[in-house]
Amino acid sequence: MAVKEKTLSDILLSSGKVTPETLNTVMEEEGMFPYRSCQRLIDMGFIAEEDLLKILGNHFDFPYVSLKNFQGKNLFIESLSENFMREAKAVPLELKDNTLVIAINNAFDEHIIEAIRMATGYDLEVHLAKDSEISDAIDVLFSTDSSSMERIIENIGRDEGKEIAVEDEGDVDHLKDLASEAPVIRLVNLIISRAVELQASDIHFEPFEKSFHIRYRIDGVLHEMESPPKNLQAAVISRIKIMSKLNIAERRLPQDGRIKLRVMGKEIDFRVSTLPTLFGESVVMRILDSESITFDLDHLGFPRENLKIFEDLISRPYGIILVTGPTGSGKTTTLYSALNKINAPDKKIITVEDPVEYQLHGVNQIQVKASIGLTFANCLRSILRQDPDVVMIGEIRDAETAEIAIHAALTGHLVFSTLHTNDAAGAITRLLEMGMANYLVSSSILGILAQRLVRVICPKCSEQYIADRETLQEMEITSEEHPGIKLARGKGCEYCANSGYRGRKGIYELMMINDDIRKLILSQVDSKTVKDKARELGMATLRESGWDNVMQQSTTVAEVIRVTQVE
Repeated sequence: MAVKEKTLSDILLSSGKVTPETLNTVMEEEGMFPYRSCQRLIDMGFIAEEDLLKILGNHFDFPYVSLKNFQGKNLFIESLSENFMREAKAVPLELKDNTLVIAINNAFDEHIIEAIRMATGYDLEVHLAKDSEISDAIDVLFSTDSSSMERIIENIGRDEGKEIAVEDEGDVDHLKDLASEAPVIRLVNLIISRAVELQASDIHFEPFEKSFHIRYRIDGVLHEMESPPKNLQAAVISRIKIMSKLNIAERRLPQDGRIKLRVMGKEIDFRVSTLPTLFGESVVMRILDSESITFDLDHLGFPRENLKIFEDLISRPYGIILVTGPTGSGKTTTLYSALNKINAPDKKIITVEDPVEYQLHGVNQIQVKASIGLTFANCLRSILRQDPDVVMIGEIRDAETAEIAIHAALTGHLVFSTLHTNDAAGAITRLLEMGMANYLVSSSILGILAQRLVRVICPKCSEQYIADRETLQEMEITSEEHPGIKLARGKGCEYCANSGYRGRKGIYELMMINDDIRKLILSQVDSKTVKDKARELGMATLRESGWDNVMQQSTTVAEVIRVTQVE
């Protein structure tokens, strides 16, 4: 069963998960030790451990198993000692008649399997499992309440034979040394890889007087996670600052940086922001996973009728299309998807963004830098001399930018931009408040899309229930009209981190600027009058779009209310 280097190379290359160049580099460094080569591939981020174990499992006929919810993980076998299990990276899971089900991490060492067979006298059913999950299962088996993070923390400072004190924050050289130690590096890597595994969009490192908190933003909601002790705050933050090439000696001013890492086999960008607070620096890492995100209008959750109208809208030769909503409502993704849809060799597309989050092939993207005078307005003046067909402005923040955008639309350019307003009609009011002439606004804007993101019910723990009267009243439905309506909710499971939700989709309010709406803009009526007229003409509001998704059992009533509270 022992596998030579060449055989391991063949297994990995045939899977398509690892390139020949990557494999050659690792193999040259690790020589003839396939397990160490595999560990190095995982540690360097070239492949996710789960993917690697599944590939090896197919080859050895050892199925991959997740131990997180395995009911038999507390099975105690007297002949298998704790030291042996930890050394062998193996744990018994279940006993079926005379067959012992075990999980191992090293598929290459046949001696481990033979030793377990000899020690127990059972036939074996072998599975492959993650190293950390096997360690955690052994901890549970021998009543050791230490997680992966706690085991890493135990090793920090041991080389020096002392605990790390908070006073160490003042010594920059010592902080550099500490942040470069293997346990601190592993700790930060664990925090980052967990965030990527849970599909978090942000990691928050928050210092308080007596504690240091880590929170992940998952599907738009912050979740408290396992955190290191307060005395590791300076080391963890210094490690992140070193990775993002920031000045670790500067703790009085905000700093911004970027990191590019391979995590679980994927190239991921991290945007890092530091901010001095009363008890230390607060750090937020925005996770930009370009490999997992797709800019496709068909997958954003548009109702079929709205999608057809929006696609027709973005195909117009000139005019302004606005997308509105609060921060984190998916406006940039919608705009990128629209640009991706119309991107073609016969169109020149230029964007001005702050910052550029994702790179679009075939699109000229400019990043605003106010510190050197490169503002939205200054960029736009120069862009219009570059003969573009389509211009995307990250955000209309002031009258000067709005004026140039309207001028560009009226001179034959298609302009996309965003505004921070609660609904579609509010964008009209905002532009008029900025001092834009009503006749220019009415003649330049083609349509306004307001949007929010609602969490989607987890497909693995979704359950149906009969809606009660209060729920139906909230949805403005009478129980007499629709008796026994079935809705859905998530019970919470490992797959969704016990939240009941997994992933997000958009709900939309699309207001077309037709002749009736133009007359109201010229009359300078309030936004409510404009909205009421748009609803008369068939526009569905954000909340109505949300109720449609509730009826389709893709989200919950509570979720729609949460994101449309201003309605």
